[in-house]
Amino acid sequence: MSSATRPSAAARPPASADALLVAEAVQKTYAMGRTTLVVLRGCDLRVRAGEFVAIMGKSGSGKSTLLHILGALDVPQDGQVYFGGAPVFAPPGRRRLRTTALDVLSAAERRRIALRRRAFGFVFQFYHLLPELNVLENVLLARMVGTRVLAWPAARAAARADALAILERVGLRDRLRHRPSELSGGERQRVAIARALVHRPQILLADEPTGNLDAENGAALLALLKGLHADGQTIVLVTHDPGVAAQADRVLLLEGGRLRTV
Repeated sequence: MSSATRPSAAARPPASADALLVAEAVQKTYAMGRTTLVVLRGCDLRVRAGEFVAIMGKSGSGKSTLLHILGALDVPQDGQVYFGGAPVFAPPGRRRLRTTALDVLSAAERRRIALRRRAFGFVFQFYHLLPELNVLENVLLARMVGTRVLAWPAARAAARADALAILERVGLRDRLRHRPSELSGGERQRVAIARALVHRPQILLADEPTGNLDAENGAALLALLKGLHADGQTIVLVTHDPGVAAQADRVLLLEGGRLRTV
């Protein structure tokens, strides 16, 4: 096995543990003009159900790329990700790195879409809230996307009840009609977490969730994540901040395109 494809030496939970999310020898490169940028060189990762894993690394180390691949937002050139024991991507020889509208006809692409809608919840550094929608509408949007158009009228009441419950949990019950421009950075990030959780995902994937927050709001957000984890939520978080990573059960370092135990 060449050094380019050799699995990394990241620590794994015991083989008997429940591996909900598994990455094996994941590789990702980008064409940069005449050169090729190698971002991931064969990353291995196993995440148990209910575990809180932090992935650290410098800016540009590939943390976000890895998280996007784990969450089926991006496609690796080689390697595979497994969720619940089933592969997320098509085999490398039949894998399309850039998807089109016609790709939804493939079983692999339909599985990726279903995972993003139902199994994964995403929290990003820059919130990605729709400015024209208020807090409640932004959170409800995640449920609407995962519901057939004709089924939405019947599902709306339950979805609204779930959205109100999670907004209560993140402390935004009195901000339902506010738009993102009327909220602080900490409040926007809590809306983003509520949106990520409203469909009850099995895994919460957080990309530098405290990166745009001051110390006070960052601490409040970490307390919220720890509370969610205490309730059984599986979390995979990427960060460059050792203080944030220290809140996790397990910390890995992404360096030179590979993961290793800190």
